[in-house]
Amino acid sequence: MARVNRQVILRNRPVGMVDSQTTELKEIPVDELSDGQALVKVLYLSIDPTIRGWMDDAPGYLPPIGIGEVIRAGGVGEVVESKSDRYKVGDIVSGLTGWQEYAVADDAMGSMSSLPEGIEIPVAMNVLGTTGVTAYAGLLEVGAMKEGDVVVVSGAAGATGSSVGQIARIKGASKIIGIAGGPEKCALLTDEMGFDAAIDYKAGHVARQLHELCPNGIDLYFDNVGGEILDAALANLAMKGRVVLCGAISGYNATDEVKGPANYFSLIINRGRMEGFIVLDYMARWPEIQAEMAGWLAEGKLKHSEHIVDGLENAVDALNLLFTGGNTGKVLVRL
Repeated sequence: MARVNRQVILRNRPVGMVDSQTTELKEIPVDELSDGQALVKVLYLSIDPTIRGWMDDAPGYLPPIGIGEVIRAGGVGEVVESKSDRYKVGDIVSGLTGWQEYAVADDAMGSMSSLPEGIEIPVAMNVLGTTGVTAYAGLLEVGAMKEGDVVVVSGAAGATGSSVGQIARIKGASKIIGIAGGPEKCALLTDEMGFDAAIDYKAGHVARQLHELCPNGIDLYFDNVGGEILDAALANLAMKGRVVLCGAISGYNATDEVKGPANYFSLIINRGRMEGFIVLDYMARWPEIQAEMAGWLAEGKLKHSEHIVDGLENAVDALNLLFTGGNTGKVLVRL
């Protein structure tokens, strides 16, 4: 009996939050494989804020998802059929699977890579995957963190933010402050993740609390949210302070024009630096970074959490968790 592939496609460009009019769940037959291809049954999908950006008809580091195309996303799956020399039946592989139950890996494109053996899939997709490499590269390469730095992280209870704070601790930061939404998330940061302090942005004046916690300024600010939180950090920048732009989640669903930071002049006064990056810039160093992260994980120095949502049909709800603050840790969809 021929296999049927369930896919979530982009039906309309979203306006604000992704809703029931944005995507469509459809079924198509699975095509026969060509030589050099393997069929991958998707097991988990990685849910990341960048997916929302890909849905817009706007320029980016990858082209927008086309209307009628499968929603682009990373995933992990098992090879169930193969006409490939590279991919064998039973292999567990990762790559851009998209929001669908079956994806094709191709020898010529080298489109998927094997997961590390002995590592649970959710962990491999979190601290040992794109999330971990993003945190490591942004903090240590782009931000050039030094021992003794005062480090502040926004979106700190998310997968990337929580990893950034823990890596900063491992590398000798003098103080690590996380910004998150709600007392439970703030308690998680200080009680479980090794942050020295946490600011609940929903409960108080962020700029004032940063000034109180960082009387000599912020040496390195790792930004995942943009907007008013970025402005508050810029207002408290130390001399030669660095700002790492990883994401701007506060503006991804904006229906009005997104304004730039008002306190950018702080970069001039404090001779600071603000730089954005994409994790794809560090693909060549992936094995090296992954090996170091795996060592910290084995030593118990690196903790992680995953927020797992079951069912392809719930992928949109899983994506929206990132923008409502409904998740703690890495969001995955289990098929």
